[in-house]
Amino acid sequence: MIIAGIYSFKNGKEILEAQFPNEIEEIQSIIASIQGLAHKTKASQEKTMPGRMLYSPSSLNKAFGEAFASHGWRKYRVRCEYPTQYYTVNYTPAPPIRNAYREMDFVKNRVGVEVQFGKYAFMVYNVCAKMTIFHNQGVIDIGVEIVPVKELADEMSTGVSYFEQFVWDLEHRGVADIDIPVLIFGITT
Repeated sequence: MIIAGIYSFKNGKEILEAQFPNEIEEIQSIIASIQGLAHKTKASQEKTMPGRMLYSPSSLNKAFGEAFASHGWRKYRVRCEYPTQYYTVNYTPAPPIRNAYREMDFVKNRVGVEVQFGKYAFMVYNVCAKMTIFHNQGVIDIGVEIVPVKELADEMSTGVSYFEQFVWDLEHRGVADIDIPVLIFGITT
């Protein structure tokens, strides 16, 4: 796959290049190693494009997972203990929620990476919430988000978000004090 777009949120690109040059080079190499066309394996069952061959997000995610793992990147989970003191007196909760967690796709040397071929809300959540949580937990200092550009998203199931839309929203949202630096790669085949 190729990197077709680069967006530096809160100076993510500049900080990665200055402080994490090996990690950024490795991430770029991993992206280049993914043979995109090999993952155009999903026959659409959608009304708007019946039978059309599409890129499979699960197949792409698996390929990225294997590639990152082969370079020593690991999934990282933070256990969640959900608060109960905010229930009202009129509510009796079910038994406690067990084994809840948040997970980052890949972490190495305090760099967190998320690969997202899903709905738009997940891209925003990754950059504006999850990466901040993992930073506050002392796991990462900086993030990288890998998402499809519109051209690739158009070759996937409907509803998959894309780089151009994501960048527009981040630019119009602005940067908050709690945000961490993130480099966003828009990819295609």
